[in-house]
Amino acid sequence: MKAIGFKKSLPISDKDSFIEFTAEKPSPKGFDILVKVQANSVNPVDYKIRQNAVKDEVLETPKIIGWDAVGVVEAVGENTNKFKVGDAVFYAGDINRSGSNAEFQLIDERIVGKKPKNLSIAEAAAMPLTSLTAYEALFDRIRIDPEKDKGKSVLILAGAGGVGSIAIQLAKKLGNLTVIATASREDSVEWCKDLGADFVVNHYHLKADLEKIGHSQVNYILDFVDLEMYWEAATEIIKPQGHILSITGSSKPLNLDLLKNKSVTFSWELMYTRSMFTTEDIERQHEILNHIADLLDNGTIRSTLNTTLNGFTVENLKEAHRLQESGKSIGKTVILF
Repeated sequence: MKAIGFKKSLPISDKDSFIEFTAEKPSPKGFDILVKVQANSVNPVDYKIRQNAVKDEVLETPKIIGWDAVGVVEAVGENTNKFKVGDAVFYAGDINRSGSNAEFQLIDERIVGKKPKNLSIAEAAAMPLTSLTAYEALFDRIRIDPEKDKGKSVLILAGAGGVGSIAIQLAKKLGNLTVIATASREDSVEWCKDLGADFVVNHYHLKADLEKIGHSQVNYILDFVDLEMYWEAATEIIKPQGHILSITGSSKPLNLDLLKNKSVTFSWELMYTRSMFTTEDIERQHEILNHIADLLDNGTIRSTLNTTLNGFTVENLKEAHRLQESGKSIGKTVILF
C-alpha cells in the first residue's frame, strides 16, 4: 500500500521532511478493523510529532503519523462487533500506533464512530480529533451540566483554531453556556461569531476586553493555545470555584498556589489517554463520536472544514503542515485521498 512518512525530524521545507514509500497492507486481529482511508485532516499534534519524534537517529522504515480519518471498513478482527465490512467510519486514532497517512490503517473499533451520513467525506474528516477533545474537555473533565450550569460563562482561548471551533459550538448548543472566544484577526473574529460565540475578545488585551463586555471573571477557561502564556491571567480571570482546563501542556512547573484561595479546579485533557492506556472506559470514544455524528447530521453543529487539498501526495501533506505551523490556520485542513 502507498504510505507517506519520515525517517528523521526535519523542517517542513526540507525535501525529505516527508517521503512516499510502499508498506505492507496490514490485517486486523482482536478489536481492530482495517480501514481503507478516504481522507484525513492535519492537527497541531501532527507537526509537533514530526518535529520532535526522530531527532537523534534516522529510521530504517519511515514513521507514519496522521490522526483523523474517514474511510470504509475493509476487514474486521475476531473480537469486533460494532462494524462490518463496507461501513463508513471516522476516528481520531491512537498516538502509539501507525497513523492515517496511508491507504489502509488498523484501528481499534472501540475508538471509532459511524461517519455522519449528511456530511461529505472532507467535512467528516475534519471532525474526529477536535470533537473528541472539545467534548471530553467540557463533559468528561469539567462535567458541564446543561441544566445546572445554564448561562455560566466559558472563555475559549484560540476560538478560531480546530479545537476552539468545535468547542464554541458544543459549549453553546449542548452546554447552554455563555461563550466568549479569543481572536484578533478580522477573519478569525467573524469565524468565531459565525459559529455561535456570544462575544469575541482580543487576546492581546484580554482583561480589558472582558471588562468591556461585563465578564471580568468567568466560570470556565479552556486553553487551546499556550498555557504558560495565559497562566497568570487565567488565575486572575477565573471565578472562585471555577475550572481551568488545558490541552497544551507546560515546559515548566505551574504555580498551582494561585488557585488555592479561590478553590479553583485545574484539569488536563489529552484525547489519546483512553487509547494510550486502554482504559476501562475506552469505548466512551466510540459513543462520543456516534453522538457527534448525530449532532452533525441533525444540524445542531456543523463541520469546521475550511481548507481542502485534493490528492494524497507528499506536497499536499507538506502544505497542510505549513498551514498548521503558521499558527494562522482557521478551522480544519483536510486531505482528500
